[in-house]
Amino acid sequence: MNLGQAIKFHYAGSKAQIPVLVMIVGAIIMGCAAYEAGNILGAAEGLSLVFPSLGKRLIVTTIALVVGVALSLKSLRSTANFMGSFVFIMGATFIGTAFCVEPPIGEIAEGLFVPSFPDVDGAGLLILGLVGTTVVPYDLFLGSNVVQEDTTVKDMRIGIGVSVILGGIISMAILIVGTQITRGLSPEEAKNTVFSYALLTQTLSNQVGQWSAYIFGFGMFAAGFTSAITSSLVSALTARSIFGKQDSMIKSTKKALPFQWVAYLVLAVGVVLGFLQSEPVPVIVAAQAFNGLILPFVCIFLFSVINNKKVMGSEHLNGNFSNTMMVIVTWVTLVLGILKVVDAVSKVVDISLSSDEIFIFASVSALIITVLTTFVILRKRYTKK
Repeated sequence: MNLGQAIKFHYAGSKAQIPVLVMIVGAIIMGCAAYEAGNILGAAEGLSLVFPSLGKRLIVTTIALVVGVALSLKSLRSTANFMGSFVFIMGATFIGTAFCVEPPIGEIAEGLFVPSFPDVDGAGLLILGLVGTTVVPYDLFLGSNVVQEDTTVKDMRIGIGVSVILGGIISMAILIVGTQITRGLSPEEAKNTVFSYALLTQTLSNQVGQWSAYIFGFGMFAAGFTSAITSSLVSALTARSIFGKQDSMIKSTKKALPFQWVAYLVLAVGVVLGFLQSEPVPVIVAAQAFNGLILPFVCIFLFSVINNKKVMGSEHLNGNFSNTMMVIVTWVTLVLGILKVVDAVSKVVDISLSSDEIFIFASVSALIITVLTTFVILRKRYTKK
């Protein structure tokens, strides 16, 4: 079973099954649609850096047509292979550009091991967005669909682990390049500097050379283009895995998918916002943050499934160490999500709360939810029926 089918099986016979399944499909489709807008805009912006004379609407149209062709390929494996080359190019360009700007290794090492929340407006939203774009919720659904007949659970765990780690490295490379805009500026000057792709291009050209801006731009295009395919594809796959027949999805073609319209609906959302010439940065950050909010729910459902003996079998159940790590991950994602929600609500209802008070409230609330969730999941696992 893929993840969607496993969740469906886990809640079989329960009154909560239909609400849970509807919520999962709705959240994934909405998350993919939000991402699609950022994907199309980001890909168009990247290609504009390489070919500045081309109009944005022409670029958006071209990207939409190519994505549509990719979605019509005969099998999931063909689509995966098609995207693989672009993903490789994307990673190479971002990491290569990051090395070229000669980043401060000491500061990077400190940031890796000493996490901190910057004391600036919007920092929480950006952190939530970074988590939501590195550990993308729909990656778990996609990763459990694009498999071979002889793929084992261990193979899938290794594959998803490698993809998330590589995604984290690429995200770090993008951050390193982006921070070049404020490198060497005073804290006050940095705070007043407004990020834009034009400013980033100029900075890279001055520091490294014009070629670096072109390479980074092509990397942005590759990132947006491949994500535009996956966002559309996984929305249809998730809908089918939960509401479709419980059969193998490996040999089936996407042309036979009764839910294929979902993929094109998600693609249409990105295309419309692309034609409206929306500002890419706010759209991308908002989409990533929205997926960051979805992540704790996906964590909880995944936590439940991987401790269900009927789904995993005794040999594949999570061990104590893996469950401990899962508890920590669930708590952290809940803290980040609650932080953003409380911050937004406090501004709407005009409640004056300090950042420390919000953090304490989010941490305690997340801890209570995590403990209760863990108790329910493990009680079901160890209760003999």
